[in-house]
Amino acid sequence: MDDITFAVLGTGGIGRRALEVSQHKDALTPVAACDRHGVAFDFDGLDVDELLAATEGNIDSEPRSGSDESNGDEPRDNEVATDGGTTAAEGGVKQHGEDKGVVASSQARPSDDPIQEVIDHGDRIDAVLLALPNYEHDFIPRTADRFAEGGYSGVMIDVLKRSRVIDMLDDRSEEFEEAGITFICGAGATPGLLTGAAALAAQSFVEVTDVDIHWGVGLKSGYEDNRGTVREDIAHLPEYDIETARNLSDEEIEAIIDDHDGVIEFEDMEHADDVLLERAGVCDAEDVSVGGILDVRNDEKPTTTTVRVTGRTFDGETATNTFQLGDETSMEANVNGPALGYLKAGVRRNRAGEYGVFGPADLMPGF
Repeated sequence: MDDITFAVLGTGGIGRRALEVSQHKDALTPVAACDRHGVAFDFDGLDVDELLAATEGNIDSEPRSGSDESNGDEPRDNEVATDGGTTAAEGGVKQHGEDKGVVASSQARPSDDPIQEVIDHGDRIDAVLLALPNYEHDFIPRTADRFAEGGYSGVMIDVLKRSRVIDMLDDRSEEFEEAGITFICGAGATPGLLTGAAALAAQSFVEVTDVDIHWGVGLKSGYEDNRGTVREDIAHLPEYDIETARNLSDEEIEAIIDDHDGVIEFEDMEHADDVLLERAGVCDAEDVSVGGILDVRNDEKPTTTTVRVTGRTFDGETATNTFQLGDETSMEANVNGPALGYLKAGVRRNRAGEYGVFGPADLMPGF
């Protein structure tokens, strides 16, 4: 397979780890990275070590606007979020060095519209990884719209966690096909790796009766360096939703963590695994349940991540196929390894002329 050039939108935890993991993947060359402050380009390949060192400690937040978002105003499309969780009022970006965000790198420059700059160089970028939190349900779809309208023809990958966003992307399938875009949605761990595992495990059956996905995550560096991930997960607690979680201060989130002694359990999460498995024909969305346990203060996973697929075989037997992730694999490995694997698979599809919207149950990731 020919070399693949790719860009990363967002230099928070997910974006940084994707750049790091890419150094261990054959044929992948990161050539662009951006956040809301600026953009870095090097079409011979970014110096990933320098970029990671320069942006260490960066914790940015959701899409910004010049208006008061607390009053419900929409953010401007050209504002780019990374995957942290503070608000502008709380100090915006934590960084080492003089400049904010990616601009701290010697490879980067400030930009008023970094997304547009990536779009403008799209003819030299095979794939774009959206390492952004989806604080508005339509944020990632709107970002994809910009690429399609800007003439980009290539692969786009996201690691979103929201079921309702899949329908928004499916509604754009025709536009993506016309633009020559291969969009792979929900391509991280769950949805993503575990969705694909469920689709494979279902092959033993002629009817799948239920799929249970239960994950365990231990965060090596706690809330401080994983603000976006923790904030998005808190939105799945019964007393919160995406809007209320977005408006929580750091102090309020830390209080929630304290109330749970650092270990938060989730049930019946609105993850996209359900609709992705349904659209792949595996089972009905209502037959999929997703939950998990997040330990914000310990490295070790509080429980083993497990997928259980139960169904009826052609000869009338009922059975459960089980898939488990090794406890030694970190959240970063389980999200970014699959995301880059699906990116590789997307490039193969795109180069073969297959455009539109795909889910992780529709194709196998490349290694």
